[in-house]
Amino acid sequence: MNWITNYVRPRINSIFSRRDTPENLWSKCDDCGTMLFHRELANNLNVCTSCGHHMGITPRDRFTALFDGGIFTEVKVPAPIEDPLKFRDQKKYPDRMKAAQKSTGEKEAMLVAEGEIGRTPIIAAAQDFSFMGGSMGMYVGNAIIAGAERAVKLKRPLVLFSAAGGARMQEGILSLMQMPRTTVAVQMLKEAGLPYIVVLTHPTTGGVTASYAMLGDVQIAEPNALICFAGPRVIQQTIGEKLPEGFQRAEYLLDHGMLDRVTPRTEMRGELIQIIRMLMDMPPPVAGDLPAPNLAEAADAPAAADAKK
Repeated sequence: MNWITNYVRPRINSIFSRRDTPENLWSKCDDCGTMLFHRELANNLNVCTSCGHHMGITPRDRFTALFDGGIFTEVKVPAPIEDPLKFRDQKKYPDRMKAAQKSTGEKEAMLVAEGEIGRTPIIAAAQDFSFMGGSMGMYVGNAIIAGAERAVKLKRPLVLFSAAGGARMQEGILSLMQMPRTTVAVQMLKEAGLPYIVVLTHPTTGGVTASYAMLGDVQIAEPNALICFAGPRVIQQTIGEKLPEGFQRAEYLLDHGMLDRVTPRTEMRGELIQIIRMLMDMPPPVAGDLPAPNLAEAADAPAAADAKK
């Protein structure tokens, strides 16, 4: 054994050895199977650049793309009672909550924020389907009420992005009571003459479609989003008949008068700006701004021109 074996050869091997590629650099499209580079996918708001399939997106990433400069302020939401029913199935309810909080980095299934889009101030709320299926519990009800109250106080429209599997079974009747509570919150906006716009994302199912998710002044959906109360499999088994192709998808509901628009996620911001400004009786949005004039330079311009002469 000598210094060549002990030092030189390991150094050479470390320089020329193949480095492992991190696993999170590529994502596979759920629809077409195309491998997508993570930066390219993130820049396209988690929409497949090959087939246009809309993948899940977190509320924070959605708000970063929605608000001007990605700047927004969270609206404080009252914390509900923890585990009011002492519910336990395969796991205790608090354990499920801790696991969801750890995996998502959020404390609950809805995020409420305020900021500007296209220089138009709004209040926005978005559900996180990755947090226990975006299920509607007491916190979600409190979040929508907090957003509505903030909108009424500041005289701003409320934009809500829904994504839920229904009511949260671990909270039982207390979860179901969020349906009338959120309906009352929406009515507050209507009485104040403020727009309430709902963007339905994949999937929006269960009790939310019997309350706040279908009460918007304007109903918009992302392409191919599943929107229903009971799922197509349950309906097909109940009636014993084959359902039409695309049943309960966004395009099907648009054709049957349940929606106003189906808009791709990459075009959603521009569409919301136009709709909100129209409903708020504001002038059309400005596509591009010129820098403000420098008054000092403008005042010195005639003197500088005379000096040149």
